[in-house]
Amino acid sequence: MSAFEFATANRIIFGAGKLSELGSQVKGRAKRLLLVRGNSSDAIPRVREILSAQGILFDEFALHGEPTVATASEGVDLALQHGADMVIALGGGSVLDAGKAISALTTNRGDVFDYLEVIGKGQPLVNAPLPFIAIPTTAGTGTEVTRNAVLGSPAHGVKVSLRSPMMLPSLALVDPELTYSLPPAITASSGLDALTQLIEPFVSVKSNPLTDAICREGIRRAAKSLRRVYHNSVDGAAREDMSLASLFGGMALANAALGAVHGFAGPLGGMLNVPHGAICAKLLPLVMESNLKALESRHAGHVAIGRFTEIARMVTENDSASAWDGVQWVSDLVRELNIPPLSAHGMTDADIPEAVQKTLNASSYKGNPIPLSEGELREILEKAL
Repeated sequence: MSAFEFATANRIIFGAGKLSELGSQVKGRAKRLLLVRGNSSDAIPRVREILSAQGILFDEFALHGEPTVATASEGVDLALQHGADMVIALGGGSVLDAGKAISALTTNRGDVFDYLEVIGKGQPLVNAPLPFIAIPTTAGTGTEVTRNAVLGSPAHGVKVSLRSPMMLPSLALVDPELTYSLPPAITASSGLDALTQLIEPFVSVKSNPLTDAICREGIRRAAKSLRRVYHNSVDGAAREDMSLASLFGGMALANAALGAVHGFAGPLGGMLNVPHGAICAKLLPLVMESNLKALESRHAGHVAIGRFTEIARMVTENDSASAWDGVQWVSDLVRELNIPPLSAHGMTDADIPEAVQKTLNASSYKGNPIPLSEGELREILEKAL
């Protein structure tokens, strides 16, 4: 058995209504904090009330769209200006990424490119980030339990990670009730992102027994509940399942690896300025199909083929399902959830060569169970248009 390590947030609090425990978690631990938030969550006024009730001074940093290197720098400037000694991020994956990056860069000064992967120097952080509390309001990215923050660089046309074991949040406070008001389109794209982040680590080159167990549980819950919550946003049991699936996906990807779906997502997100989940949702069945074809034709005995068969049997609840039945099930789900093609986000045939080259250099792609050729990667994108 291969050796492995496992790390996650210092503490996880999960459950409906658990946002009410935020006050006790920050009491006496912060003199002034920075609240990084989105713009639409119903929980924003509640968090303000909780912090005010504890007598904690706080400043707000509102995120508009996906975080960039400039966004992170602006947040750091605000944190330093007001002497923040803690960061709370309330929102979707983009907001949590921004908060995580701000907490790390506030204590590690210099150019952000000193620490970024792929387009930067990739230097390790030296100082511990500010204490960071992650409160997700979507169920998809699992960012509340990962050790990286994804930032866009418009100048390079790509999204890349700031990564360090020290960036694991001090607390992940996951309250499924915060996802009840999500519209169907976001429920769909974020939910398929969660499913992607359970499937890719399960078949990745770095899967291990602990992440396997987490992925199995998460895949079953997502398969049972994603359709339900898409059609009924206030199905409490289904919302809880999807919040758990997202949490488990974050734990899995942080301790195993991802694959070609996320290898594409970073470059395409930077090139098209498209939300991460929308890209993953469209590409998941297409990458599954390409991987399975490549495995069967080039590595007939590869362990990942058995993993794809196991996935199929979990999602279809049919013990005799084949790996290809799983691909079909995911394809049908993407269709039912009305995931638009990449052309709806402005992608054209002309973007494909650049996207393929950037994907080959992406860190996430290195976890794919089998190397795909440039032609295979190109075919995936052609089908996604």
